Parts: sequence; structure tokens; C-alpha cells
Amino acid sequence: MKHRIVVLGAGYAGANAAGRLARRLDHDDVDITLVNADPDFVERVRMHQLASGQDLPRRVLGDIVGRHGVRVLTARVTALDVDRRTVDLTGPDGATTLAYDSLVYALGSAVADHGVPGAAEHSDNVAGKGAALRLRARLADLHPGARVLVVGGGLTAIETATEIAESHRDLGVALVARERVGGWLSDKAQRHLRAALGRLGVTVHEHTDVTRVDAHEVAVRTADSAADDTIPADVTVWTAGFAVHPLAAATTLTVSDTGRIVVDRTMRSVSHPDVYAIGDAALAEGAGGKPLRMSCASGIPMAWAAADALAARLTGRTVPETTIGYTVQCISLGRRDGIIQRVTPDDRATSTAVTGRAGAWIKEFVCAGAAWSVAHPLVLPRHRRLVPARATAEVAAG
Repeated sequence: MKHRIVVLGAGYAGANAAGRLARRLDHDDVDITLVNADPDFVERVRMHQLASGQDLPRRVLGDIVGRHGVRVLTARVTALDVDRRTVDLTGPDGATTLAYDSLVYALGSAVADHGVPGAAEHSDNVAGKGAALRLRARLADLHPGARVLVVGGGLTAIETATEIAESHRDLGVALVARERVGGWLSDKAQRHLRAALGRLGVTVHEHTDVTRVDAHEVAVRTADSAADDTIPADVTVWTAGFAVHPLAAATTLTVSDTGRIVVDRTMRSVSHPDVYAIGDAALAEGAGGKPLRMSCASGIPMAWAAADALAARLTGRTVPETTIGYTVQCISLGRRDGIIQRVTPDDRATSTAVTGRAGAWIKEFVCAGAAWSVAHPLVLPRHRRLVPARATAEVAAG
């Protein structure tokens, strides 16, 4: 009987893991099923582009990973039983249950409203394709001079605000952040960021907490204020962080206080050795002992680590253990400007940064490369055979 590997989620992490496993393992020994709610691979790092009105190429999962022998199943995950090793799904043909021998959990994350009243009801986001398309339609319907308020001060907030400001020059775009926007960047990068925001006409409100979101305004409070003030907003875009799917926390898996699956250096669950978790859904230790941040820059190397470790265990080879670190942070500031911030392996900014058109070109190259890696998993050697009669026991026992 073939060893059944099920991968849940086909973002950068899940799609990379499925393709890499298909290239690592002999198809006579394994069945690999990739489950995803959308039939297409969604370039999440480009959702601010989609929201601003740009068109992205369609990438059908069946075409880009199916050619490697991966079965793609379009369905939503409704329940997971890690003790019985089953996944409940709902798809176009109804409900079904899928059994597995090894599971790769890569369901990713969604926008986190942090309990702010009205945030879920009255704001848009760019956390997924559907949300980005809804925001795109709203922006297209706005009258000249309408006000767009982006909540957040991190990478997603900066990219969203600058992209909208560049694509919709007739709209007033503002950014409101709890701390300093881009405050973690080097001095050079911060200066360039300030200049870009000014050039694009983005109004910045820093050290400001959002306390409530209404249909046409956002209530905020600064550190030195005892009462709320308001900022007018015809559209509010919430980019103040991400939260993981609650599915894992409802199982017997060991999870963090935020619901992320706790894994070891091979991306294997510390409580269930037949489960691997990657991407935003996993809490993994990176360089310097720091948790890896939710990002494409973490998800892809996590996928490689998990696939290589699982393949090694199944084929009776030495299990590699890697420490994942960072090299750069990439920020687009519209289509013709960007920042490439050099960072230490534990993600601290150095004094080196590439800015301007060169930064935009490098960012585009990185984004294109991330999508290319899904369709072209580069793995040598390929198609190793499983150890007869040992595969399931090896994975279960570790």
C-alpha cells in the first residue's frame, strides 16, 4: 500500500512542500494530495497589487504542481482528527473524509482584527484573493477626493498604502500606525520611506491606536490623549497583523497561545510525529533562537525543510536539520520604487539598503522567483524509494 501524504493549504509553503516531496519520493511508493480552497495558486505577496487594480496571471494548481504527480483537491478543510489521522473536507462535490499517513499542515493565516470594535464589519483587507478583489471593486467606485485609511505600520501596510496612492492619484490615502512606520528599518531605508510616502501624498499618523472602526470614520487615540479623536475614511483597509486558522487549536496538537503548531527544527510537530507544520501556521525557531515571522521568506524554506526531513525519514536516510535565517526584507513602494533592507540572520536591520528603482527591480525579481519555485522544485537526487515495511513505523516513531 502506498504511503499517503496530505498537504493542507497551497500557499507558498504548502505548494512548495508538495512539489518538493513529489520530486524527492518515488511515485510508486507514495500518493501526495494537495488540498486547497482555491483551484489557483495565489501570490499573496502581490495582493496589494491586485487590490489597487492591477491584473495578475492565473496560475492553476493542477497545471503547476499536478505535472509533478501531485493530486490537487479543491476543497475547504472543516475538521482535523490527528489521532485518527483523518481530514474532513467540503468541496464542489460535497463532504468527504481523507485519511493520511503523513500530514503537512500549511493552512496559513488570515487578517487579525485584535478585537477592535467594527474592524471586522467595516474594514477591507488584502489577506487573500477574495478580500483583495472586494477592495479593488470598492476603490474603483470611489469618487475623486475620497479618503482611504490603511491601518498598520508593517510591511503589508506600507506596500498597500503606497500601491493604492500610486494607482489612484485622485484619492486621499492615509496610514495610521501604533508605532513608527518602518521603525525597524535602517536610517537610510527610513529616510527613503519617508520621502516616498511624501512623494505619493500619503498622510502618516504614528503612535496612534485605533479604538473603533465605523463605516465612514475611524476612532483613534494617541499616547498623550485622554479621549478619542476621529479620522475620516470612506474605505478602511485593515493591515494590522495576521492570525492563524483556528483548526489546529481545536485538535490535540501542541500549539502556542496564538494557535500556531509548535514544531522542531525539522518542522515536525512536537506532539504528533506524523504531522509537519509550515508557513504562518507553525511556530518554529529560527536563527538566534527567535521565532520565524509570518512571511513568504519564512514559509518557503520551512517547506523545503519539512519536505526534506519527511522524505529522509521515509527513505531511511539521515534527517537534515537546518537553521532558517534571513538575508533581506523587500518592500515595494508602488511599481517604480522599493526598499531592499539587508538584515542579519535573526532579522535585525543592518546599515545596508538598496532603494529606488533598483529596490523595485530586486523586489519584483524576488516575487517572481517565489512563484517560479512552486512550479519548478529543484531537487537532487530525485525519486528515492521508500524503505520497505519501515516507512510508516519510521515516521511514527521518529
